[in-house]
Amino acid sequence: MSETPTGRQPSAGRYEIRFLGHLHSRWASWFDGLTVTDESDGTSLVRGPVADQAALHGLLRKLHDLGLPLLSVTRVGPDGPEAPAPDSPYLTSTKETP
Repeated sequence: MSETPTGRQPSAGRYEIRFLGHLHSRWASWFDGLTVTDESDGTSLVRGPVADQAALHGLLRKLHDLGLPLLSVTRVGPDGPEAPAPDSPYLTSTKETP
C-alpha cells in the first residue's frame, strides 16, 4: 500500500507565477481575475488569488499549453512568501549537521 503525504494543503491563496517570455494581449482573458505583468528581463509574472490547488494546476496547465517555460511558483501572503508547514514531507533544511 502506498502512502500519501497528509501535511497541510493550503486551499485558497495568492500566488505569483513567473515564466519565460511575454504573453500576447489576446491571451490575457485566459487569466481572468489575475494580473499579468511583462517584466523588462524577458519574463512575465501572473499574480492574484487562486481558489484552490485544482485551480492552481489549471493555471499551470494553461502556461504549459502556451509553451511558456515555468520559472517559479510562489504562494504569497500579506507578509511575503508563506513557509511550508513544519510537518510537511517536502520541507528541507539548509542547516549542516555536525
